[in-house]
Amino acid sequence: MDDWKTRTKLIHSGIRRSQYGEVAEAIFLTQGFVYDSAEQAEARFLEAGPDEFIYARYGNPTVRMFEDRIAAIEGAEDAFAAASGMAAVNGALTSMLKAGDHVVSARALFGSCLYILEEVLARYGVEVTFVDGTDLDQWKNAINKDTKAVFFETMSNPTLEVVDLPAVAKLAHRVGAKVIVDNVFATPVFSRALELGADVVVYSATKHIDGQGRTLGGVILGTKEFIRKTVEPYMKHTGGSMSPFTAWVMLKGLETMDLRVRAQAASAQAMAEALQWDARLERVIYPGLEQHPQHVLATEMMEKAGTVLSIDIKGGQPAAFRFLNALKIMIISNNLGDAKSIVTHPATTTHQRLPDDQKAALGITPGLVRISLGIEDTEDLIADVKQALDAV
Repeated sequence: MDDWKTRTKLIHSGIRRSQYGEVAEAIFLTQGFVYDSAEQAEARFLEAGPDEFIYARYGNPTVRMFEDRIAAIEGAEDAFAAASGMAAVNGALTSMLKAGDHVVSARALFGSCLYILEEVLARYGVEVTFVDGTDLDQWKNAINKDTKAVFFETMSNPTLEVVDLPAVAKLAHRVGAKVIVDNVFATPVFSRALELGADVVVYSATKHIDGQGRTLGGVILGTKEFIRKTVEPYMKHTGGSMSPFTAWVMLKGLETMDLRVRAQAASAQAMAEALQWDARLERVIYPGLEQHPQHVLATEMMEKAGTVLSIDIKGGQPAAFRFLNALKIMIISNNLGDAKSIVTHPATTTHQRLPDDQKAALGITPGLVRISLGIEDTEDLIADVKQALDAV
């Protein structure tokens, strides 16, 4: 199994079949499990085996199939499936930190991630230092002997800054800090974050893993010791685990993820190239373009530059809104990684809670629009964007 290629792993890894020999993975919709004897119940509560279960909040056969399959894709020892991407981010950080610990984080983050770092961790006495994720000197100056973890998005949302994962990991590991990365934009298909130096990888499975706008989910990946000794106790007692039905949806999503993501990335590259010199735009942001500040780094770290690009439309928010409202194929929403192409205005939606000066520092301008490419025909998508720009 270890020598299987990605697409084969996405179909067959982690399979557990019942006595009925079903083709599609079974959904075990049960909150608990029956024991053959009181002695067996006692033994299982002391230490459950790899295919023994106690309670759905602790683990479930369908959920375990998803955990094993995504771990095989990522090259991780183990995984814990969470109720949402943010449950995964919170679980990865909060489970390992205590009052007095120090965290260094890139400041370019999704709004809810910023809330956890600025509000939740600070409330419980964890010190957090924010740095420009693309500036290695700032990482070097901020990481110290008290640092327990560093956290960043491998590609930031929505301005697609690329952090030098191997270099930051080297700095963190010198002081024994764990490297926790949100790898959503890079995807499990195009990035091998653990091989590059990450200790813990977090995904919102809502995005490319489901990829069809059906349900929320998240996953934390790392060593078996970290997942089962640190993450699992925290998650099972605080209730952040994934439901069996969601796990089944995610298993079905994994089967087609490689095909979908490659098609989406090809469309993103074509869209970026078609728009990069458009006079109606201040800038086109996509790591696959040579003009991107971290283009070379992105090429070294990832097989492809991802499924998302951002454009900054001249004329600010009024022009951006006219553009959004003129689109005929792309839909206005706040998800990404979906089979449908989705456009988002971060300044008024996903990052609206940030003060204007912080938005400006992160490059989230009034004219910025994030475009998540779906699997529609590429030529149709480019034509849709161009006619919407004409309307502006």
